[in-house]
Order: sequence, then structure tokens, then C-alpha cells
Amino acid sequence: MAETPEYMVIDDDYKGHPLNLFCIPKHYENSLDHVLIPSGLVNDRIEKLAKDIVQEFGTVPVTALCVLKGGYKFFADLLDKLKQMNQTMEESVPLSIDFIRLKSYMNDSSTGSVEVIGGDNLNGLEGKNVLVVEDIIDTGNTMTHLLKLLKEHNPKKIKVASLLVKRTPLSVGYKPDFTGFEVPDCFVVGYALDYNEYFRDLSHICVINEAGKKKYSVRS
Repeated sequence: MAETPEYMVIDDDYKGHPLNLFCIPKHYENSLDHVLIPSGLVNDRIEKLAKDIVQEFGTVPVTALCVLKGGYKFFADLLDKLKQMNQTMEESVPLSIDFIRLKSYMNDSSTGSVEVIGGDNLNGLEGKNVLVVEDIIDTGNTMTHLLKLLKEHNPKKIKVASLLVKRTPLSVGYKPDFTGFEVPDCFVVGYALDYNEYFRDLSHICVINEAGKKKYSVRS
């Protein structure tokens, strides 16, 4: 009997939900194919991830490291769930936060390199338990590069939570410790995931269409 995955798997042939069933900003209506994951389902899944994270770390202090920019919405909502649990549980998890900003995409393609373009001094992570919070794992190159960088600062333990993991033949095989959804090999936007800085203001996770890519592409 196959083992049940600890995350939601969205199949390749899944057609999603029609846009007209949801509130979509008018300026994006013609740029999207369908709603892949409604915001309500995202919220429920994050609540379960927060519970899993509490079980993993127990009562030891944790530094939550947000990977900007795409991870900010997931990071904020995940921390809200963790804070709620801290207020209702007999034992709680001490939390501190930190930020790092990376860049690895141009339009819908990876540039093949990972650039650290902002963030706090990571020397403060030495000896700490670190929870890296990312929006999406694509090929895995960005995260493996980041983990290598973080380990140079000698944290006690590193765990990674990613809202999405993309099924792609280009994957290097990296899997995060906590995953919200495994999604098909398509370009998704919304819930702070962007296409050249657009679509971050979209509540649901959607699949962008070719017209949207053309409209919001960066001209080189």
C-alpha cells in the first residue's frame, strides 16, 4: 500500500476552478487561465502546517526566516497561526523573525543563478533553530543554494516550510520539511507569488495564461 503524502497533491490533469466563481481583480481577468487553489483552502492548509511545525520544534526557540518577496504572505499567515497556537496551548514556541531576499527569475524562466539582494545580517543565526519560510520550490536550486549559505553561519538546526512544491523534470530532487501543496509544472501567481512583480495582490493561487505572460513580460 502506497504511503500517503504529508501534503496535498494536485494532479497534472486537474483543471482547477473557473475564474467567474471567484472575486478576481478586473485588471487580471484576461491574464489568468483558472484558479488552481482558492485562498480558503490555502488558509486551512497553513493551519495544519503550523500544527506540524509546533510538533517538530516543541518548546525550543525558533527563528523564522522569511524568503522575500514571494514568501511574505505565507510567512505572515503562518506566523499568525503559530501565535494563535501559542496563546491556547499549555506549552508554547518562542518565536523571533528574520528576512532574506533572493532573485533567481526573469519572466517565467530561472536565470540559472541565485542572487542575494537584501536581508539582515545572518551571523545572528549561529546556534539557533531556523525555520526557512518560502513560497515555492521549483527546481530546488535556489533553496539548496540558500541552505548552503545559511549553514556557513552555524545554526543549530534548519527546517524548511514551503507553501508549494512544483513537479518539474528540472528538479534537483530537493524536498522541504513542510509542504503545503505539490503542484503541476505550470507558472502560478497570486497569494504574493508574482510574475515580474505583478499578481501579488491576487488572493487566490492561479495559473497565468500566455496573454498574461505577454502583457506583463520584461523586455530585455
